[in-house]
Amino acid sequence: MASVEILESCLVKPSEETPKHGLWLSNLDLLVARSLTPTVYIYRPRSDPAFFSLAILKAALSKALIPFYPLAGRLAQDDAGRPEIQCSGEGVLFVTARADVTLFKCGGACLGIGIHHTAADGLAALDFVNAWATIARGEVGVPAASPCLDRTLLRTRSPPSVRFDHAEYSWRTGGSKPGVAFDYAILPLSKIQVDTLKGDYGGKRLSTFKAVVAHVWWCACTGRGRTPTEDSRLYMTADARSRVDPRLPRGYFGNAIFRVSAAAKVGDVASGPLDGVAEKVTGATARLDDEYVRSLVDYLELQAVDAEGLRKGEWVMPETDLWVISWQGLPIYDADFGWGQPVFMGRACLQFSGLVYLVPGPDSDGRLDVVVAMDPRSLGRFREVFYQELVQRS
Repeated sequence: MASVEILESCLVKPSEETPKHGLWLSNLDLLVARSLTPTVYIYRPRSDPAFFSLAILKAALSKALIPFYPLAGRLAQDDAGRPEIQCSGEGVLFVTARADVTLFKCGGACLGIGIHHTAADGLAALDFVNAWATIARGEVGVPAASPCLDRTLLRTRSPPSVRFDHAEYSWRTGGSKPGVAFDYAILPLSKIQVDTLKGDYGGKRLSTFKAVVAHVWWCACTGRGRTPTEDSRLYMTADARSRVDPRLPRGYFGNAIFRVSAAAKVGDVASGPLDGVAEKVTGATARLDDEYVRSLVDYLELQAVDAEGLRKGEWVMPETDLWVISWQGLPIYDADFGWGQPVFMGRACLQFSGLVYLVPGPDSDGRLDVVVAMDPRSLGRFREVFYQELVQRS
């Protein structure tokens, strides 16, 4: 294991006084993993003397923390014991380190960022990082620097009204025990391969998301060696921002993501045509409107959402199941701090077996990386059928 030398560790505080108060958290905030979301950004070397200037990074960070001041606070509890963010202005940890894995011979650099998931989902976190980068470039007045902090927009109705079956948030049994070993792989898909999956099904083409998700589910049911009569549930992450009425304001800073799912027998997925599997994905996402989201928020209120077991990272997912998270359409390569966009952006680690990320390439060329976490025995077979099926379809 490479040794790491800590060169500096300090707290960066907002450069101006910020409001001090408790920030109420919605049920969707309480549902996510109670931990940091670690991401890494890798940059090519630049001859500019300001390349990876720590002074510029810290100065810009202190300015970005003015509008995004909850990130400089601490997770606490209100008088009733409900978790909240105590906006205290204490600052964020900034660490400079040297390690063999980050000292690239070419002179490139790596920026690692960890944002607590309770504070922000992926899009909200990207708004902050990209605002930080914009400030570092010397630009001002960008819309991303004006976050909406009002999480009561996702408050439970009174009285709560549950109109849908939210099976994705029931306690599950039969999953992997914590600490069970898993491996991961990055499986790249070229635009040609993606187009092959989208195909021509009776004159209709699948969307990239539905085609790739259906392919991943098919490969999991085929490659894991499960019994055909077993149930398999495919989980996906949806965003409530555009689904509620009225829509959440642009720049909503919090968690607006939630789980949806499709279920089928392992054998039905493994033996079915790709467009048939994709139809199951369509069925899971077609009903996601304002009433569905409000019903979910109310359901979580009645289920004691802060109880352990429902949150991601504590919730048990059976080994027959899969959870696919798509980063398509997210501005993951906009973090240009003045030395160009990153050549790579991704999670620093995955949390559990069965988790899959769909990550677009940095060049907007239609490439898609499928990042898979799975037990080592199943992963090898999954990788094999993943590309074998593509060859047969081409």
